[in-house]
Amino acid sequence: MSYLNFDTSRSLDLIPMGRIAIDFNPVDYFKTLVESDTFKKYVGGSPANIAVGLARLGKKVGFIAKVSNDRFGDYVTQFFESEGIDVSHVTRVKGGEKLGLTFTEILSPEESSILMYRDGVADLLLEPADVDEAYIASAKAILISGTALSQSPSREACLKAMFLAKKTDTRIIFDIDYRPYSWKNADEIAVYYSIAAENSDMVMGSREEFDLMEAIIEPGRSDRQSADYWLAKGNQIVIIKHGKKGSTAYTQQGSYSVKPFPVTALKSFGGGDGYGSAFIYSLLEDMDITDCLEMGSASASMLVAAHGCSLFMPTVDEVRAFIRESKAKHGEVIEAV
Repeated sequence: MSYLNFDTSRSLDLIPMGRIAIDFNPVDYFKTLVESDTFKKYVGGSPANIAVGLARLGKKVGFIAKVSNDRFGDYVTQFFESEGIDVSHVTRVKGGEKLGLTFTEILSPEESSILMYRDGVADLLLEPADVDEAYIASAKAILISGTALSQSPSREACLKAMFLAKKTDTRIIFDIDYRPYSWKNADEIAVYYSIAAENSDMVMGSREEFDLMEAIIEPGRSDRQSADYWLAKGNQIVIIKHGKKGSTAYTQQGSYSVKPFPVTALKSFGGGDGYGSAFIYSLLEDMDITDCLEMGSASASMLVAAHGCSLFMPTVDEVRAFIRESKAKHGEVIEAV
């Protein structure tokens, strides 16, 4: 059953937009940032991680972004190229702005935090002129990351991409991806998230992210109420996540929930990007919604057990092997809602 109808003649499967950053994860585990001395560098940022995840799963991926005009800009661009990601629309800023940096603090498998450096970052300088119709029309879908809506001119670049996607019959996936930095107030968050969700074909986020998006419309909704509202607005799939309690995919045909695959976690972040990339891959492969959920949940579990995100995105064979082994040991994780 097709949940999203993709134009299979197009050369690219997905074009994410927005944040390419650098993560520094501590090598000396379970210490505070005060105590940590050694860090491992990775390409980071949610849309960048999803792009790498899809490329590892064998899909053709592009990207629209601004990066710094320095060695770190070289690093992220070359990493994308090594993963087979098209970088023709990843361009350099001209004002000396830098990539966002994230230092992570892994205190335990259940407790992690991040320290972000995001003032004057390159990714938020993406301009509408950086988005062209032909590139949007070359993809089956685009992915809008909520963080890219937090400031101008990146905000307008994303809205232009959505208008062009509508014009060219390109599917729009909205990953709410809330980060508290860069936003001015709660009303601004609700307004621009709602604009994106009202024009998307699929929206995904945590319960907390849906609450932020719906704060003006109707606070305090249940998951079912939120899903029904955004499905009525034209979305074909609404995914609401509850962390360790699992997630539910609501569709026009029905809904199903998935529990996390049991795993010994190393950190509490990164799972959402693994989930997103594997779920989107499964949609592109026209899998049943239950298989999409299993693939997404498995990839998420594999990512929280890994030291980093982008570098540890799994292949299709690795995800399927993980699912087989986990189900043989722990049983099924899917249930009807």
